[in-house]
Amino acid sequence: MNTNQEHRGINEGLSRQIAAFVQSVIEAMGMSLQARVEETPEAARINLEGDDGGFLIRGGGQGLQALQHLVATTFRKQLGDDNRIVVDCNGFRRDKDAEIRQMARFVAEKARSSGIPQEIGPLNPYERRIVHLAIAEDPTVSSESIGDAFMKTVIISARR
Repeated sequence: MNTNQEHRGINEGLSRQIAAFVQSVIEAMGMSLQARVEETPEAARINLEGDDGGFLIRGGGQGLQALQHLVATTFRKQLGDDNRIVVDCNGFRRDKDAEIRQMARFVAEKARSSGIPQEIGPLNPYERRIVHLAIAEDPTVSSESIGDAFMKTVIISARR
């Protein structure tokens, strides 16, 4: 049983299959990017690298989000509930993830010092997960998602 919120890892064959799928989608779009697989404690990552990456990260990374959704939907059954795959391009998502973690820590400090619950959002499920994991590292605060749509708000509160 996986109790520390780290993923168990996907097998190498599935990682290669997903990377090949991403590479074929990129090529079908007429872009020149190389897909590389990286295992991290949180998820398997498909890192896309190359000069055409700007097309995916334009508009706040909407193209990259669409590709992420396509991969998640296509491989949902093989990945199961415990494994995650993250598609990144030229470090865009890695940098954005660090920014979200930093924002979560800042808002947590504000909630702790003021005693007033603070909100972050609306956030998509991937972004909310990053916030919840960052908050879970601090025993003095807690987080919960509210809302009933795809995009939800995260409330961060000081623990009493």
